[in-house]
Amino acid sequence: MIEFGAPLLPAAYSRILERSQTIRFGMNSDVLTGSLLRTLVASKPGGTFLELGTGCGLGTTWMLDGMDPSACLLSVDIDPNTHAIAREELGADPRLQLLLEDGSAFLARTPQSFDLIYADAWPGKYSDLDRALALIKPGGIYFVDDMLPQPNWPEGHGVKAAALSNRLQQLERFRVSALDCSTGLIICVRSHHGH
Repeated sequence: MIEFGAPLLPAAYSRILERSQTIRFGMNSDVLTGSLLRTLVASKPGGTFLELGTGCGLGTTWMLDGMDPSACLLSVDIDPNTHAIAREELGADPRLQLLLEDGSAFLARTPQSFDLIYADAWPGKYSDLDRALALIKPGGIYFVDDMLPQPNWPEGHGVKAAALSNRLQQLERFRVSALDCSTGLIICVRSHHGH
């Protein structure tokens, strides 16, 4: 059997992981998820990307690692503690805009559309899904993880995740792949025309 080696980690990855463990933040993106995110954003030169749920910036650093110099990433989170770590570690990157704001409020007010949305928080995933999907450009990507049962899930969350998974796989204007790897990934690509 072929064994894949571990992906090369972004420069800030280890520091951010260490700092997130210090504040006991347990919702970091998996390495495989991060590696795939890096690859997906690399497919959109000059792209405009949205991350809903910055956390401490682990997913963010993977995305930045795949972006070209003209791409830009907007990352939104409501937690000032994790936001501070992401800002200190990654805030100097001119391609990154970090917003300390409720994701639902951001989705409700933004006129912008995106080449990729990584929905890693409640808003844009379990709430405001239609709004998030409407912001995806033709050929753009909607990406979620944590769709397979996780040890940190609250009771009853499996039902919500299953319902979301079913809904995403039945989207009419998207081509959808559900991947049984990492923490359970779903990639949705918006069609260029009606179906």
